[in-house]
Amino acid sequence: MINHDFKSERKRVSSVARNRLSTTHWALLGGGFLLCAVITLLPTNEAEAIRATDANQLLQAQDMPLTLPPQNDFIAIKPIEESTPTPLFQSKNITVNKGDTLSEIFKREGFSARNLYDIMQLGSLTAALKNIRPGQLLEFRTDDLKQLVGLSYKTDVTHTLVIEKNSEGFSAREDIRSPELRITHTSETINSSLYRSGQQAGLTDNLIMELAGIFGWDIDFALDIRQGDSFTVLYEEKYLDGEKIGYGDIVAAQFTNRGKSFKAVRFTDKKGNNQYFTPEGRSMRKAFLRSPVDFRRISSRFTRERYHPILGKKRPHRGVDYAAARGTPIKAAGDGKISFRGTKGGYGSTVVIQHGTQYSTLYAHLSNFKRGQRNGSSVKQGDVIGFVGSSGLATGPHLHYEFRVNGTHRNPLTVKFPDAQPIKTAYKKDFLAQTQPVLAQLDILSRGLTLAQNSR
Repeated sequence: MINHDFKSERKRVSSVARNRLSTTHWALLGGGFLLCAVITLLPTNEAEAIRATDANQLLQAQDMPLTLPPQNDFIAIKPIEESTPTPLFQSKNITVNKGDTLSEIFKREGFSARNLYDIMQLGSLTAALKNIRPGQLLEFRTDDLKQLVGLSYKTDVTHTLVIEKNSEGFSAREDIRSPELRITHTSETINSSLYRSGQQAGLTDNLIMELAGIFGWDIDFALDIRQGDSFTVLYEEKYLDGEKIGYGDIVAAQFTNRGKSFKAVRFTDKKGNNQYFTPEGRSMRKAFLRSPVDFRRISSRFTRERYHPILGKKRPHRGVDYAAARGTPIKAAGDGKISFRGTKGGYGSTVVIQHGTQYSTLYAHLSNFKRGQRNGSSVKQGDVIGFVGSSGLATGPHLHYEFRVNGTHRNPLTVKFPDAQPIKTAYKKDFLAQTQPVLAQLDILSRGLTLAQNSR
């Protein structure tokens, strides 16, 4: 019994020991695997060094001061505002056809008569729309509801009428483009007439008339012009977007008549007024015009004795008769007041102008008087006072013109006019600075023309 129990106990102990050895073995084996894994995951010396460096840099960065821009350099961020949608406008160009009126165009395009009425009530600017011509363009602008909101009309190359609609209705303005002015020149020797020679030199009709007007107080272009006379002109050309669109005014000119040279230069004062002066600063504009009418010929000159074709006897002719077409405008020879306006015996319809206390002029045989004038009316040099006719004792249409000094008749063709007024002292410095470069150029061109004439 005892031996049996002892043996049983041995077996039980041996079994437990075997079980314990087996558990220990697996525990040791598992621990070995775990140790290998830990060794594998352990960092190398290089990796450890890199991590240490990054850590040090991070610590240094934490210690660096933060530099901020100046307060004024900050950009203020505005809150986003809700925007109102921009209306969509459409533009349409309409070409004016022959016989078109603005009313017909408005009706054809579907615009109301009320729009047209409101536009035409805007004043003098929109009056230009009454004179639209075939071939011109009208630009209409409409909104998304096809309602008229604007109109543009180009009246010429530099002026555009702009009509726009706002909350209060239509408004009008004029847009003006200023052309570029370039100075050019021309010279010519007269072989027949000033007009033909001017055309040959490339001058327009307006520039030819301006040239005659500048020197008209010193030269009678109907009587004094001779073959061999010459002129040199500096004048303006107008350019817009690089294209020539027209001509400006004469800047300076020289005219040689019967061997005597006359020079004129334009001066613009601070108020924008233009006037022509001699190089010395005396006005080219004299107190009186040499001829108060554009005439065809002088039919009778100033003489002490002339046979009168109607009276049939000799009598003095104390004036000059200018033959001209009936209705040709007659101009006041100088500033003054009308002292007589009516019928005066054989003179027929007559105007007498008093120029101050010393001078007076008489204009006879008129067909009609200028409306709006009467005895005592003030007139300026060049104002129209009447029209050529044959009233009174006259055989045909002409102007009988008399010039009196202190009541005494003088020959209008030869009388010495009062000296021209010099430029104002306040403008003298500006005058010299503005005109000397132009006059220097005029001298060079004039000398060149003289050399050309002498070499022929």
